[in-house]
Amino acid sequence: MADKLTHIDADGRAKMVDVSDKASTRRIASAEGRVLMSAVALELARSKGGKGDVRAAAEIAGVMAAKKTSDLIPMCHPLMLSSVKVRVNELPDGAGLGVVADVTTTGQTGVEMEALTAVSVACLTIYDMLKAVDRTMRIEGVRLLAKSGGASGDFIA
Repeated sequence: MADKLTHIDADGRAKMVDVSDKASTRRIASAEGRVLMSAVALELARSKGGKGDVRAAAEIAGVMAAKKTSDLIPMCHPLMLSSVKVRVNELPDGAGLGVVADVTTTGQTGVEMEALTAVSVACLTIYDMLKAVDRTMRIEGVRLLAKSGGASGDFIA
């Protein structure tokens, strides 16, 4: 891990990191999050009730969000993504829905932010689709699970 912030210049101003001298390598990142909800909301998500197929909508929203990350996060580089996979599944304990995103590219910078953005927007989509029956839902545990590629090496949570 670095011992200084890479997005701050010598004068303390925000900056986009210059990646022009970095090698183009395969970069992969995985992230997760979950939406905790009532049994009624979970049953509606299972049955595709309410606004439609909650899982499918959230998965598509996550993919779309990953592709727009640089439009949302000011210092992110626009990237040509090779693959974005978002999966929404029921949590094993029945407390709600879990989201996992895997993002891949070949480039000069990593895809951690794209994976985290995919998960965040997928969770928000789940909330939006089920809020009519449960406004107490909680989005929790959004985090990076793993990343590989690049000079900083691999990371596994």
